[in-house]
Amino acid sequence: MTVLVNGVETPAWDGETVASVLLRVPNAGRRSPVSGKTRLPYCQMGVCFECLAIVDDVSSTQGCLVPVRQGMRIESQRGPRDISR
Repeated sequence: MTVLVNGVETPAWDGETVASVLLRVPNAGRRSPVSGKTRLPYCQMGVCFECLAIVDDVSSTQGCLVPVRQGMRIESQRGPRDISR
């Protein structure tokens, strides 16, 4: 299947998570709101929040908990997580 990562068509496998896709795409990690450095998925189980991404226009999505779907739009999150949900 194909998903869009920062506007670029990217191959993905059935059952794969958003976080695992982000690990394969150069410069797709989120940016730390404090230092501006790139952060990448780490724990892969929903504890560390390093996999936050904007998925289908929903910010602060934990990518390690979301399986990809055909045509899904994934964008790197830049800045702090949204905690208003």
